[in-house]
Amino acid sequence: MMDFFFKGPEPGASEMPSLNDLFDASGPTYLTYVNWNCPHHRRSVMASLVQGVYVLERDRQWNRQGPDARAPAWWRFFHFDLHQVLVDAADGSIFGAVYAFHPPLHLPDPAAAAAAPHFVVAFRGTITKKGSAKRDLELDLQLVRNGLEGKSRFRAAMQAVHDTLAAAAAGQHRRVWLAGHSLGSAIATLAGKTLARSAGGVLLPAFLFNAPFVSAPVERIGDRRVRQGVRIASSFVTAGVAAVLQQRGGGSAGGEAAFAALAAWVPDLFVNPADPISAEYVGYFDHRRKMEAMGAGAVGRLATRNSVKDLLLGIGKKGGGGGCEPLHLFPSAVLTVNRGPSPDFKTAHGIHQWWRPDLPLECTAHYYT
Repeated sequence: MMDFFFKGPEPGASEMPSLNDLFDASGPTYLTYVNWNCPHHRRSVMASLVQGVYVLERDRQWNRQGPDARAPAWWRFFHFDLHQVLVDAADGSIFGAVYAFHPPLHLPDPAAAAAAPHFVVAFRGTITKKGSAKRDLELDLQLVRNGLEGKSRFRAAMQAVHDTLAAAAAGQHRRVWLAGHSLGSAIATLAGKTLARSAGGVLLPAFLFNAPFVSAPVERIGDRRVRQGVRIASSFVTAGVAAVLQQRGGGSAGGEAAFAALAAWVPDLFVNPADPISAEYVGYFDHRRKMEAMGAGAVGRLATRNSVKDLLLGIGKKGGGGGCEPLHLFPSAVLTVNRGPSPDFKTAHGIHQWWRPDLPLECTAHYYT
C-alpha cells in the first residue's frame, strides 16, 4: 500500500466528523463474499471504493492517521490495496485513488472472482468543506461549461488512467475499471470517452453514480403528458438549430461520426429520479425510444447528440458553431434507476444509497443505432 502524508485540520474547524465515514457503521458489511458476476455486488463495491476516496480526503482534512484513519476499511474489506492517491495540484486535496485487487487465497467460488477487476480508478465528487470546497465548486462550474478537459485535475486523472493501463497485463485493459460520483462521475466519463475514441478504441467498464446532466429539469415536471410534450418540442428545436448550424459549416464538434464512435462504450449509469443533478438521464434515454416509436427517429438521433445551449455557445468560436460535445450526452449506457423513496436531496444524490441491499431498481440497456 502506498504511504502518504496528511495535512493538518483546517483552522477553526468545529464540525464533528460524520459517522458516514465509518465502514462498520455505514458500509455494506453484509457483503462478506463478493460474486463479481452479480450486478448488485459490483455496484456496491464500486460505490464503496468511491466512498473510500471521499473518506481519504476527509481523513486528510481532519488529520486522521494510522489507526485513526477511516478510509482503509472501505477498500480492505473487499481485498483491495491502495495503489495510488490522486492529489489536485491546485489545492492539495485528494480527489481520486487507484486500487489494486488482491483476492484472498481461499475462494468459495474462483469463477466468480475471475470476473473481478485488476485495478479500479475512482473519483470523488464535491466536498463542500474548507480545504476542498473552493476548488471543487470551481470545477463544477467548468463542468457546466464543458471545460473540465483543460483542467489540471482531469490531466492528473487521465495520467493515472494511462499509467494504470500500462501496469495492467497485456490484453487485460477491460480489467481496469472506472468509477465516480457526481463531479467524479464527470471526470470518469471524460476519461472513458477519451479512451473510447483513442487509437484502438479502449473500452473501460465504468460505474457512474449520480452523474450530472446539465440541462433544464424536465424530469421534475409532474404531469407526464406535459413532460413528454416539452421533450418532443425540445428535440425538434435542438435538431433544427443543429441542422441550421451544420448547413452554415458549424455543427457539433465531430458530428454524428464522433458521437457514433462512442456507441461501443456502454458505461453503467446509476440515477435517482429525485436527484435534480442526475434525474434527466431517465427522460433522456426513454425519450429516444419514444421518438423512434413515433417515426421521428432521425430527429431524435440528431437531438440526442446535441445541446441547444452548447450549440449556441459555440457560435463564432474556433472550429465552428458547435463548441465542445456536451459531456452528459451518451450514445449507449446501461441505466439503473433507484425507484425507492428519497426524503431529501442529500439522500437522493448521495453515494450511500448505492450499496443498500433492498433497493427497488429498474435497469435498462440503451444502445445507439
